[in-house]
Amino acid sequence: MGHLKSLELSDTEPTSAPKRTSTREVSRSRSIGSRAWFWVVLVVLALAGFWYYRTAHSKTSQDSGAAGAPGQAKAGGPFAPGNFSVPVVVAAATKGDLPVYLSGLGTVTPLNTVTIRSRVDGQLVNVAFKEGQFVKVGDLLAEIDPRPFQVQLEQAQGQLAKDVAQRKDAEVNLERFKLLYQEGVIPKQQLDTQGASVSQFDGAIKSDQAQIDNAKLQLTYSRITAPISGRIGLRLVDPGNIVHATDSNGLLIITEIQPIAVIFTLPQDQLPQVFDKLRKGNANLPVEAFDRDNTDKIASGKLLTIDNQIDITTGTYKLKAVFNNEDSSLFPNQFVNTHLLVDTRHNLSLIPLAALQRGPQGTYVYVVGDGNTVKIHNITVAQTNGGIIGVSAGLQPGDLVVTDGQDKLQDGTKVIPNQAPGPPLSASDAPAVQPTAPTHAKSSAPKATPPSDAQARRGRGAKP
Repeated sequence: MGHLKSLELSDTEPTSAPKRTSTREVSRSRSIGSRAWFWVVLVVLALAGFWYYRTAHSKTSQDSGAAGAPGQAKAGGPFAPGNFSVPVVVAAATKGDLPVYLSGLGTVTPLNTVTIRSRVDGQLVNVAFKEGQFVKVGDLLAEIDPRPFQVQLEQAQGQLAKDVAQRKDAEVNLERFKLLYQEGVIPKQQLDTQGASVSQFDGAIKSDQAQIDNAKLQLTYSRITAPISGRIGLRLVDPGNIVHATDSNGLLIITEIQPIAVIFTLPQDQLPQVFDKLRKGNANLPVEAFDRDNTDKIASGKLLTIDNQIDITTGTYKLKAVFNNEDSSLFPNQFVNTHLLVDTRHNLSLIPLAALQRGPQGTYVYVVGDGNTVKIHNITVAQTNGGIIGVSAGLQPGDLVVTDGQDKLQDGTKVIPNQAPGPPLSASDAPAVQPTAPTHAKSSAPKATPPSDAQARRGRGAKP
């Protein structure tokens, strides 16, 4: 029996082991299959999302390109010529003269500056001026104690009276000696000696007179007067101080400001243009002084002269202009911008600088023609003066040129013109500025920016 049980056990064990092995394999295969489906679904979702993103991004780029560059849209599009009117600002070209100015940097310089010093030694007893006062030639400025010089004058006058009396006595004796010599009482030598004494007293009298004149001159120097007309600066010495003729600081400074000069510089390349005018006798060329920002005119004057040499370190030469400065608008050592009028260009078409455009074909402007359609006109710029351009060819007076909104235009675009406010353009509207070359006019209108992704989706009806 025991043997049979062991046989039965041995027979049953092989049959039960395969069953357990098949169950594990089935569960493992099911797990692998579920994971594969998960990864397949995940890959499909990723591909679908990537395709949707590429499609939406492509449409957004097309929409933003159409909005950002309407002037370059394809034919038949909403911004094509004839299908869309662009609002622009226009200005009418006028005919007139345009002045030619040479601009430089200058410094206001007084024609005369005097440091008042004492010419005698003494105590300062009176100050007859106020700081900042305008004085004229001969006005009393200060007084130095005159009593020592008055004493010297009286001493010199007393010495003169003494020498005059002695000369009279010597002259009387000379007449007596002449009679005695004629009678043979005295020798000739004694007569000559008496004559020499008279001459000595004549010299002493002249010396006394010189001492008198010197004392009077010292008295004159004790009263200090204005040698020029001008404005007084700050007082350098207070009353009661002892002043000397050797003092270096002086008592005060007078600066002449009416008239006043401006010394400015110009590049040496512009020297022939100015020198030719001076050589032909046009010495009084108009010069205008502007403030530091070069916007407001301060005063108007005339060119006086030019320097006799060019500064080799800067390549410029100096010019000197004179201004009446009656209102004292120019102040010594003030920095100014100078505009020298050297010529005037006549019969030019005047347009704003904002209308000028540059491209491969050169300088051009957009001109509004029939049917409010713009045309490109190539122009020749003859002169630029501040915000005004003088055109010698390519425009006619009365042509409407676009001054704002050019970035949305191309040849043939229809526009809605809006006239710029203000009176018609003239050369007097521009500040007197001479740029080296015409600059490209940039439109002040804001440029179109491409919409964001969210804005593009909202425009197509999609949720952001």
